[in-house]
Amino acid sequence: FSKSVLNFKPLSKEETGEEKVGNHKNFLRKYGKEIKLFGMLRRWDDSQQYLSDHPHLVCEETANYLAVICIEYEIDEKHALMEQVAHQAIVMQFILDLARTLKVDPRGCFRQFFSKIKTLDKSYQDAFEHELEMLKERVRSSAQTRMENAVKELEEEEIQKRLGPGCLDPVEVYESLPKEVKRSFHEKNIQMLQEAMSKLDPEEGKYHLKRCIDSGLWVPDSRGDEDGEEDGDQEED
Repeated sequence: FSKSVLNFKPLSKEETGEEKVGNHKNFLRKYGKEIKLFGMLRRWDDSQQYLSDHPHLVCEETANYLAVICIEYEIDEKHALMEQVAHQAIVMQFILDLARTLKVDPRGCFRQFFSKIKTLDKSYQDAFEHELEMLKERVRSSAQTRMENAVKELEEEEIQKRLGPGCLDPVEVYESLPKEVKRSFHEKNIQMLQEAMSKLDPEEGKYHLKRCIDSGLWVPDSRGDEDGEEDGDQEED
């Protein structure tokens, strides 16, 4: 031989995390509307025809995006729409599972899924319904978790807005005050507040006074107690 030619199949480069995210965003940017339309189909024949016309949608990205849409509908309390899209998400998931079992491209086997699901194979339909119910439960759980986290974030933002110069929450400080001190703040009575503070143990009085100042509940002012009362009143309101 004058020369040898070695024909190596080039190794496919594995995507980095950033590349996967970028490709996923690009896919949704191009086909997001088409996926949403697929999510609204109800009849088996319509779904099969739609995928025949849009074979590029037969992939993991579509299944994942349909699940995301389900969660968004559940958060918006559009439960019927959530259940509709969940059905289509399971359709896509079953197609992908069938492709993995047959070790073929999912775009080449989605017709087999529809043939199987339409033949009234009870065990296959039962498996489909079971997975559908499981997905709906996961969607409800995810939506509930998201809403709870959103509420916590809002509460945290409100607390941060209320924090005084010493980073203490005036509401929390107010609730921790001795009964008479709290009452004087509630009635906005500076004389009552001074009397209530004077009756406390000196160390306890200093502790509560410092917390009132650090939370902005009490604002010391060199102009006098009357001004201090006005500042304190504004915080209390």
